[in-house]
Amino acid sequence: MNSLKTWVLMAALTAILIVIGGVIGGRGGALIALVIGLVMNGASYFFSDQIAISMAGAQPASETNYPQLYTLVRHLTNRAGLPLPRLYVSPSDQPNAFATGRDPQHAAVVVNAGLMHLLSERELAGVLAHEISHIRHRDILIASMAATLAGAITWIAQMLQWEMFWGGTGDRRDQNVLADLALMILAPIAATMVQLAISRSREFKADAGAAHLTQDPDGLADALAKLDHAPRFGYTNTNRQKRPSTAAAAMAHMYIVNPLRGQQIANLFSTHPATEERIRRLRLMRIGN
Repeated sequence: MNSLKTWVLMAALTAILIVIGGVIGGRGGALIALVIGLVMNGASYFFSDQIAISMAGAQPASETNYPQLYTLVRHLTNRAGLPLPRLYVSPSDQPNAFATGRDPQHAAVVVNAGLMHLLSERELAGVLAHEISHIRHRDILIASMAATLAGAITWIAQMLQWEMFWGGTGDRRDQNVLADLALMILAPIAATMVQLAISRSREFKADAGAAHLTQDPDGLADALAKLDHAPRFGYTNTNRQKRPSTAAAAMAHMYIVNPLRGQQIANLFSTHPATEERIRRLRLMRIGN
């Protein structure tokens, strides 16, 4: 099913680019947009993990510097029957994590520094098990491609906005009006693509998979409770508001909890079920045992 969604996502991006290229540049613009779409699709398939890692500002984590991280991930992947993924750490103090890659053999797990500072070892194991479950369920390709393609479309929309701002007069200004219209259409389309490609049920499945791997649903439940009350992206430690970046919005669905809160764009890209419901289901797993 995820393979079908991946092809649909790639076809949708190409179609959107062709339409916009045709509006802006006629037949020639549509042809250029087709070429760009094919290149972007290929790049997002083979390099979406590196793009996502770069967007997160993460760096490779060495076992020497992060022995606990390697110990936990090695134990969990052994239980899951998976190869050890590449491990990265982002300097962000916003506690979060995500998995990326096109398959379990090319997977990576990115952990924010803030996550390791906030959580206990038991809670961190629950979060890592959740990400490993995404790898096991092969959610990571469609999630990584959705982030890359949604980000690319939003970037194109921003370029059109600059084109409108610096536009001239006459026919040129008429073209800028069309560009402005395209901009108004592109953002919700990008968000819709992410929402259609990413099922909220995958978070429940990954939570259940994590509980199975750790045999400790309360560990993940406690971690989610802490993450739900932690500052989200868009706010500093002094609660001073900061505008979220295009990258943060495009990648929001990849993280274990939505990193955006209190922003209109957070609702636009909302792909996570309510954290309270996730915690409730995990608590029920403990009672059931």
